[in-house]
Amino acid sequence: MLAAFVPIWVLTGLGWLTGRRGLLGGEAERVLGGFVFHLAMPAALFTALSRTELDVRLPALGAFAASTAATMALAFVLCAVTRRRAGGEATIGAMAAGYVNSANLGIPVALQVLGDATFLTGVLLFQVLVVTPVVLVLLDRSAGRAWRPGRLLTLPLRNPVIAGPALGALCAALHWRPPELIGAPLALLGAAAVPTALVTLGLSLTAGSRAAGPPAGDRPVPHAGPPVGTGPPAPDPPASGGVAATGAVVAVRAVPAVDGEAGSTDGEVTAGVPATGGGSRGGGAKMEVALLSGLKLLVQPVIAWSVGRLVGVTGTDLLALVVCAALPTAQNTYIFAREYGRAEVVARETVVVTTACAMGTLALIGALLG
Repeated sequence: MLAAFVPIWVLTGLGWLTGRRGLLGGEAERVLGGFVFHLAMPAALFTALSRTELDVRLPALGAFAASTAATMALAFVLCAVTRRRAGGEATIGAMAAGYVNSANLGIPVALQVLGDATFLTGVLLFQVLVVTPVVLVLLDRSAGRAWRPGRLLTLPLRNPVIAGPALGALCAALHWRPPELIGAPLALLGAAAVPTALVTLGLSLTAGSRAAGPPAGDRPVPHAGPPVGTGPPAPDPPASGGVAATGAVVAVRAVPAVDGEAGSTDGEVTAGVPATGGGSRGGGAKMEVALLSGLKLLVQPVIAWSVGRLVGVTGTDLLALVVCAALPTAQNTYIFAREYGRAEVVARETVVVTTACAMGTLALIGALLG
């Protein structure tokens, strides 16, 4: 099982080291995140699903779906009520608590613990074709866009993260393999999705140090204000995406137009947060990360086991169900948070914490149910 986790830790660490040294510049996180969301991830999901035999075990998959819905609903309510999170931020919190890493980590873990990854097919289909559209609709609404039934029906056509796996599942259902002229470029593009997402995650871990800038002695001298005694000095020009304020920065982040519309500026607004972004890293954020990590690694597997036993799932299917429910948070959660500008710190750190701790909980589940 360790072999399944090591590449994730190594690539995330590589991204962190790259960010610390500033090798890719200040825009690397934004550019790489957009590349994963709009190009690489859709291609990866299309390739994976188009090459997979669809074998859906309904009782076990139904129990998994119930555990996902219950955990995400609980996380949404807790984030919205107890943590005072807005709708978009609560949606990312719900995704962090219930959206499992079913692809790049789930498959090797399933092979190690279960001996095959058949059950992961249904889990992957459920997450990308049911959960992802719901999450994107909620994030879309948090950006201030009016909801209309037609927008929901055309969401797969407007969003590559849904269109890719939907087309892949259709190919699998029809037993049609795309010709090499189409499949080979998509497979090559999709192969970049997971490593790029992990490097982007690592880059995000250095966001605070990059925001703080170079040491004072290395910073350029700001433009001169009026002479002493003639009035207050002129404020430094605000950074892109920020508005200067006394002792604080009000960050207004544009929400991307993932459906072809113009971007909105009613994104995440954080008032009174120091320029280093420390407000997002305080005790409140740590408590929220701990809460969401507990829901992901402990509560969701318990719910999955309970519902599975209730509907008669036993043996290897029960083990597969609980193992899949105990997988850590998918890095897609951070990619979505980064793309929409919602709860990025919480999403990122929940991915890191659950990935670091999941090996212990998965080993315990294997020992108890295996």
